[in-house]
Amino acid sequence: MTTTTYAVTGMTCHHCVMSVTEEVSAVPGVSGVDVDLDSGAMTVTTDGPVDDDAVRAAVADAGYSVA
Repeated sequence: MTTTTYAVTGMTCHHCVMSVTEEVSAVPGVSGVDVDLDSGAMTVTTDGPVDDDAVRAAVADAGYSVA
C-alpha cells in the first residue's frame, strides 16, 4: 500500500470535495481518497502502481487543479 499527497486548488465547499473524491476513486488501482477542504490536501492510497497523470486528470475532470 502506498500513499501520495497532492495539493488540490479551487475547491470551496463539501460538494467540491465529493466531486474530487468520486473522480479520483474511479482511477484503476486507487483504494482510498481523503480530501481536506481547508488545506486542499488530497491523500490517495493505492494497492499497486497508479499512473500519476491519471490521478491528475481525474482531478481536472472534476473541475479542479493539482498544484
